Amino acid sequence: MKNPEHITLYDLEDSDSAGLPEVARKLRDALGGFATGVTIVTSLAPGGHWAGLTVNSFSSLSLDPPLILWCLTLESGLVDSFKPGEKFNLNILGKDQEELALKFARPSQDRFEDVAAHPDREGVPLLENCSGILNCVVEKTYPGGDHIIIVAKVVRYRETDKPPLLFHKGRFKTF
Repeated sequence: MKNPEHITLYDLEDSDSAGLPEVARKLRDALGGFATGVTIVTSLAPGGHWAGLTVNSFSSLSLDPPLILWCLTLESGLVDSFKPGEKFNLNILGKDQEELALKFARPSQDRFEDVAAHPDREGVPLLENCSGILNCVVEKTYPGGDHIIIVAKVVRYRETDKPPLLFHKGRFKTF
């Protein structure tokens, strides 16, 4: 058995070091060691125009009732699109949709330009050729540091056999 002394632990309880950029970078790298799926959340922004962003902080929460959660940075400018009662679609990206993930991760006036998408029965954008789609309604939001935590009920879903796009250690991957 290896001696655990070789492991460097960064103590975030020390308020003087927790806010340092190099500590934050190392924490981000450590969190990046957890592989996640890649999704694009699409919604109707106030005023009715289409909005969307790449999200990998998605997780299932409950089967009964069917709930999911994901997190949105407070700096996104889209917080008002995800209040309780608002509808959105969680588009689970397939292995060939890396460019789409990058497009919706970058600041842009119209992320939907040249993107294969159509409105669902509520007018909320659906991306085409995804691995899966969850139609959702925001149930509750909670503060979470520099993010809000969005808990939503899944009202409809579609899945395919298409392998998903993954994100691990700062890179897209597939299997």
